[in-house]
Amino acid sequence: MRRYLTTSSSLVDRKTHPKIDYSLLGSPRRPLEDWKSVHSISVTKPQNPDWQWGEGSTNHDQGSENHVEINPFEEGRPMVHNYSLMISGIAPRPIGLTSTISADGKANLAPFSYFQIVDHDPPVFMLAFSGRNGAPKDTLLNLRETGEAVLNTVPEDMIEAVNAISVEAPHDLSEWALSGLTKAPSTTIKPAHVKKAVFSIETKLLKIIEYDTSKPGGRPHECLAPLEATRFWVREDAIDEQRKHIELKKLRPVGQLGGIAYARITDTFDLPRTNWARATKETPELIELGNEMTEVPSRLPPKEGPQAAARS
Repeated sequence: MRRYLTTSSSLVDRKTHPKIDYSLLGSPRRPLEDWKSVHSISVTKPQNPDWQWGEGSTNHDQGSENHVEINPFEEGRPMVHNYSLMISGIAPRPIGLTSTISADGKANLAPFSYFQIVDHDPPVFMLAFSGRNGAPKDTLLNLRETGEAVLNTVPEDMIEAVNAISVEAPHDLSEWALSGLTKAPSTTIKPAHVKKAVFSIETKLLKIIEYDTSKPGGRPHECLAPLEATRFWVREDAIDEQRKHIELKKLRPVGQLGGIAYARITDTFDLPRTNWARATKETPELIELGNEMTEVPSRLPPKEGPQAAARS
């Protein structure tokens, strides 16, 4: 049996850091169109294929260029407003369906949108855990105990099952059973990967990174978990012969947006990159353009004191 320590500071945090009820997120219910199956993903040119260096934004007529300044720590501003703002502004976010196992063999399955690639050599990924009151997430507990996890991508035909297990079920219940997803054995670690996932990554924990913020006293269980890959699993009909590219129309990834909204990919555009040597050869005036100084107006008050006087 796991025991959780509750400090006096965490009791205070119950008031200063209220828990988010995710079931209340989103717009009022409205009539929605039925799901439309898309068998192919179209590929187009970018919006402005004739863009030139220094040209800036493609379309200057879409919306206002004025901005509203928001202080995330403004007195009286609810924490959930920052959450809603951030998830609607940083989008779409990939979903890492994370499989872990406890020291006593209890399997857990949980989706994360605070999830990302960190490096490719060696392959490293990151899970982020928000501060929370009471007990930590089972995923974090399991990582601390066993240091192993499988990260599974989420295709369109898995999203209902994944969304369902975002609910925080009691510790003694199985998210695998609740979701109906099937386990497939891993080879380098104990947690299973999701058989239906097109791409799964076996990983081992590098360390738990606990960090300090400007919030007095911090928040319990607020940390980052970098994970190094030990094996990749790709559905055989989705990978190329060199095992270096996954076909997008097979992957069918789902991204998380703000509120209760998700995104899928129905079309893409190709935009080739260049390099500095080729760019300066094709556009010799590029160096002169880059040397132009653009002054950015500052809202900060002018500095006073000996250092400012010395600079003047």
